[in-house]
Amino acid sequence: MKIGVLVMAYGTPTTRDDVEAYYTRIRHGRPPTPELLADLTRRYDAIGGTSPLAQRTADQVAGIARVLDHVAPGEFDVRFGSKYEPPLLETAATSFRDEGFTHVIGLVLAPHSSSMSTDQYMSRAGEALGDDVTFTRIGAWWEFPGFLEIIAQRVTNVLETIPPEHRETTEVIFSAHSLPEKILASGDTYPDQLRESARRAAEIAGVPRWDIAWQSAGRTADPWIGPDILQVIRTKREEGVTDIVSCPIGFVSDHLEVLYDIDVEAQGVASDVKIHLARTASLNDDQRFMTMLAAVVIEAASA
Repeated sequence: MKIGVLVMAYGTPTTRDDVEAYYTRIRHGRPPTPELLADLTRRYDAIGGTSPLAQRTADQVAGIARVLDHVAPGEFDVRFGSKYEPPLLETAATSFRDEGFTHVIGLVLAPHSSSMSTDQYMSRAGEALGDDVTFTRIGAWWEFPGFLEIIAQRVTNVLETIPPEHRETTEVIFSAHSLPEKILASGDTYPDQLRESARRAAEIAGVPRWDIAWQSAGRTADPWIGPDILQVIRTKREEGVTDIVSCPIGFVSDHLEVLYDIDVEAQGVASDVKIHLARTASLNDDQRFMTMLAAVVIEAASA
């Protein structure tokens, strides 16, 4: 019997007409107000009407499957499940269970783990699989050999485009998706993971000047982890920074939180305060990255 591999990601509306249903699922069944819906639709319109995330994720799932089939032919069956957009992760998990799989490995396409993000994927998948299936849950994988080296290389690639006379006044800002501050009360290590992964990536790249920031906070009444990247960018000019390298280390592909929140919104703030901002390339289905994730799966299978 093959080992099932359930690759999970957030999901995105497939077409512009799907935005409202998608937003409603994110809000746990509560339809968005007209103002919220208009704002989200506006952001999608700013990047072309829809996000490329669905295709990027499909390419990543296919890439992982391709590497696994090359390294261990016939041993793994890779399927995708989304948190908020069909095919939902419960559907994929149930298909493994109904087809008699006895071992399934869960992998979320997010390098850092949190009780309010990756843990929720795993809980939902585990419940759908049931007690008769051994479910191996891969947690945070940012420390796995190779990941930070890939990130560091992307940082270096951008730094090499900065004029030499600006190198000393260039700062790298590593960012990840903010979460509600209430996760901190339970001892969630998500913020610590971001800072440590940023520190190590900067060290590998030989970057002396770096910082972390949070982005893409939800539009809720609850406070979210900060400081927000837009606020951070505004303060950097006062600190003598001329150039910023934005490295959204918490994201693994091009999607709304990168293409709008960084390339449009953060870029606009940087322009306002007269700072040059350049972003590192997203990982997408980069072959080194796919090989690394396949290795994460293989290690989990042998544990």
